Amino acid sequence: MTRVISVQEVTQHNIPEDLWIVVDNTVYDLTEFAPEHPGGASIIQRHAGRDATTTYSEIHSPSLIKTSLPSSKVLGTLDPTSITPEWADPPIPTRTFHPTTKPDLSTLINTHDFTSAASTSLTPKTWAFYSSAATDLHTKTRNTSAYADIGLRPRILVNVKDVDTRTSMLGCNMDVPIFCAPAAMAKMAHAEGEKGIARGCRAKGIPVCVSTNASFAIAEIFESVAGRGSYGEHKEREGGEKGELPIFFQLYVDKQRAKSESLLKHVDRLGVKAIFVTVDAPIPGKREADERVQADESLSTPMSGAKAKNDAKGGALGRIMGSYIDASLSWEDLPWLRRCTKLPIVLKGVQTAMDAKRAMENGIEGIVLSNHGGRSLDTAPPPVLLLLELQKHCPEVFNHMEVFVDGGVMRGTDIFKALCLGARSVGIGRGFLYALSYGQEGVEKYVDILKDELETTMRMMGVTDLSQVHPGMLNTKAVDHLIPDGEEHAYAKWRPKSKI
Repeated sequence: MTRVISVQEVTQHNIPEDLWIVVDNTVYDLTEFAPEHPGGASIIQRHAGRDATTTYSEIHSPSLIKTSLPSSKVLGTLDPTSITPEWADPPIPTRTFHPTTKPDLSTLINTHDFTSAASTSLTPKTWAFYSSAATDLHTKTRNTSAYADIGLRPRILVNVKDVDTRTSMLGCNMDVPIFCAPAAMAKMAHAEGEKGIARGCRAKGIPVCVSTNASFAIAEIFESVAGRGSYGEHKEREGGEKGELPIFFQLYVDKQRAKSESLLKHVDRLGVKAIFVTVDAPIPGKREADERVQADESLSTPMSGAKAKNDAKGGALGRIMGSYIDASLSWEDLPWLRRCTKLPIVLKGVQTAMDAKRAMENGIEGIVLSNHGGRSLDTAPPPVLLLLELQKHCPEVFNHMEVFVDGGVMRGTDIFKALCLGARSVGIGRGFLYALSYGQEGVEKYVDILKDELETTMRMMGVTDLSQVHPGMLNTKAVDHLIPDGEEHAYAKWRPKSKI
């Protein structure tokens, strides 16, 4: 039988040598764990003999403490009848950041508004982590500006009273050709984290791809969208079958391959629809804005086990928490991946026509043309220009596997242009994190804005269904000169004598 412990008893265990805390009404003995806490013992000692739920929940998923401590350290449940006014007062806040008041959600009318609101309302570290990109930010900037350099060629006198934005990706229906791209540690933006994103995406009928570095274990994310309900416009079927949210899983391959193997089996059992293997970040890029702001060393992620810390280079969460990623991953490892999962495999981070063609030749089901949101290698090509490169040098890949893009999408016109050039759908990462600062409601409004802009673009272009889009609807002459002529340089023919 579970032991019931009074507030009075908990408060007596309030020194480093005898340290109890309460999280979600469960009493834990952290005497031995506190000195080994990745974020340091001080944060735990500050809550000795107290309720630490609020501070704990700002950083960790509910399951982490339950799965990390041995059962002998789980002492029992808190007796609610013993709670006093003094106990109910929270401990001294650990954060000193006082955010600017966010504008009301109803006043936001485009995706740029969400970015602006996030820049002043998120903590400095959260903003630095989410918004930062590699070195001089050229690629991050060009990801968006490249869309503006491509013109539209509207057609007139077409009946566009009704338009349809529905499509599918990897066999999954979607109401809008958008999916939530994997983005780490969403809980830094809102307590609901990836669960809030998943609920918002389910309501609007678009898939979500969960990161290995998510704030919550993927089982908790699945649980958050379980039960009766609808997936966008796909209502419950007769017999009460629920409208199921398609969830994909993004994999960073761990240096300890057995961990990745175990994780792949786990997500397969849960019902994940596809595996997105990140291939554009064998190591984290240098994100200087993230380095400049000290990391909260109590941060960790439940699936990867990565822990934040600060060192001589700075406090970049991306660099430090990505240290487990296996930089030896190569084409030769694809058979290993196939043995680990029977799910469709998507390579996320393809950046040349050569690698797109090689992926096709290896039987890969899909690719994401992506430069990690400009976070990996500065001056890497924008994804929309990669679509042109593939159309120029290996158009056959569009017939053999599904092609997606992510990075730089801010408008409905951007989505339309990507689809015209062969993309099946577009992924958005940062934008959903910024929208999440308003909770599930913010996520839903973010999708609504882009859907409305896409519908407007379709009507202006004389298009009523996404099956009608094609490259002839675009003027790409302003960027055509930026598309490489092939694998070799146009005129510089020097090659190294050393082995490559």
